[in-house]
Amino acid sequence: MTHDHLLITLGGLFLAGLLADQAGRLTRLPRVTMLLLIGITVGQSGFGLVPDAAIAWFDLISVVALTMVAFLLGGELTRETLRRHGRAILTISISVVVGTLIIVAAGLTLAGLDLRLALILGAIATATAPAAIADVIRQSGIRNGFTETLSGIVAIDDVWGLIVFSVALALASQGEGWAGLAAGTAHDLGGAALLGTAIGMPAAVLTGRLSPGEPLQAEALGIVCLTAGLALWLEVSFLLAGITAGAIVANLARHHDHAFHEIEHIEWPFMLLFFLLAGASLEIGMLRDIGWIGALYVGLRTIARIFSAAIGARIGSVPASQRNAYGPALLPQAGVAVGMALVAAEALPYWGSMIMGLTIGATILFEIVGPAVALRAIQEASSAEGSARL
Repeated sequence: MTHDHLLITLGGLFLAGLLADQAGRLTRLPRVTMLLLIGITVGQSGFGLVPDAAIAWFDLISVVALTMVAFLLGGELTRETLRRHGRAILTISISVVVGTLIIVAAGLTLAGLDLRLALILGAIATATAPAAIADVIRQSGIRNGFTETLSGIVAIDDVWGLIVFSVALALASQGEGWAGLAAGTAHDLGGAALLGTAIGMPAAVLTGRLSPGEPLQAEALGIVCLTAGLALWLEVSFLLAGITAGAIVANLARHHDHAFHEIEHIEWPFMLLFFLLAGASLEIGMLRDIGWIGALYVGLRTIARIFSAAIGARIGSVPASQRNAYGPALLPQAGVAVGMALVAAEALPYWGSMIMGLTIGATILFEIVGPAVALRAIQEASSAEGSARL
């Protein structure tokens, strides 16, 4: 792609993002959904206006954007937040992951699927879309106990999901490679936690010194890129590395007034390109190919999120007015699920095409519809919380 085409494409994408943001304000749809729909329209499933070379940027941009989201989510896991909402975060996140696995796997098995395949699909169903949920929370402008708890859940539920997926994959492989899978999981998650600690500890001490109380933009971008790059090089989870580093900085950097203020400032252009290119790279035809099994999978995952989140909320002593809102708010699903599907398809090639087709098709649906449902759930929960205080 020549420089002029590059600049024209970037200019068009940024202006399309501005249009999506304004359209979201007028229609009250989440801007995530609007960005994805515009991306689909101009991408390979629509008019094909986005060059293939631009779509190839998606991998790099997604890593940077999601690492920024991971830092911000980790920053929500402060001692104060965990003291107020820690029990709810833990019980709801575990309940949702376990409940989703059991309900989806059992439902698909009863429908006639092989138990091993059903286990894999149930494990993939546990994944959420941290970027979409975080942006919906930000767009809502609501900051209260519900959104703090929801941010905490999103920060850790994919960690539980990856552990469950590793176990399910080992079971589906009928014991083949158990040691390798266990070592791989320990390396991915343990290595990411160690990397996040190695970056977070010095960052907590050193950042925010040149401009007292607030890290500079160069500091924020440098730490994000360093974390993402090292995670890719070491082949560990950049999401968990970012969450760990973010949590350490938020808890230890007492000299910071706004530890992640600059990340919030520079995040939106990356998120805008991330969602637009995600939409442009989607093959919307996958929705036609998932068939009745795909429809059943979508229905089972939806039911599982709603019921298991409500059970976890009850155990976590969440106010009754908010218990039924967590499940709908956790419906969005995106890149983590596709990553799990790629690993499963490689390990189980016999079912590879079905796993990939169903996961991508369902992900498209959940990523387009899920943010709108999540936004509505946040608004209703917040209204209920406000009414309870009157």
